[in-house]
Amino acid sequence: MRTLYLKPRLARTLPRDCGVVNVSPLLKELILHACTFPALKKTIKRQGHLIHMILDQLEAIQMVPLQLPNPSDPRALRIAAALLADPSDRRPLARFAKAAGASKRTLERLFQEDVGMTFGKWRQQLRLMQAMRLLAEGAKVTHAALESGYSTPSAFISMFRKMLGTTPRLYFRTDTKMR
Repeated sequence: MRTLYLKPRLARTLPRDCGVVNVSPLLKELILHACTFPALKKTIKRQGHLIHMILDQLEAIQMVPLQLPNPSDPRALRIAAALLADPSDRRPLARFAKAAGASKRTLERLFQEDVGMTFGKWRQQLRLMQAMRLLAEGAKVTHAALESGYSTPSAFISMFRKMLGTTPRLYFRTDTKMR
């Protein structure tokens, strides 16, 4: 694991909240090189360039969606609980709505207001988190995809690449991760 400390004035454009990010190969190498110095100084030309490159890469970094807020409304919470118990459940929202005692439109609004994302996005994030847990435990991509509610491994791999910028196999390769 490597840690970078940035002066607040350098990090003004960076997110203030904690989060998980995908580290590109370039950023990884820049961080490793920066860690060879006790401290970087902007006044030293080469180090100043390195600082600017790291900041540039950090500003373009992709946040990884690994947090899943739960809705507070009891009707939406019933649906969330059912899906948390079985992320592979493929029932459409309309069928959940009937069991929850609310219309599909009401539930869509509740999810958007309570968790800041649509029901479809919330479900996708839940499935991604379930699949990542399974993959981290050593499951094969096919097993993780099907257990997480994807109809095919290729559909899962496509979503994974869209969300995380790489394939599941490459994401979980130990020699390319920065820890």
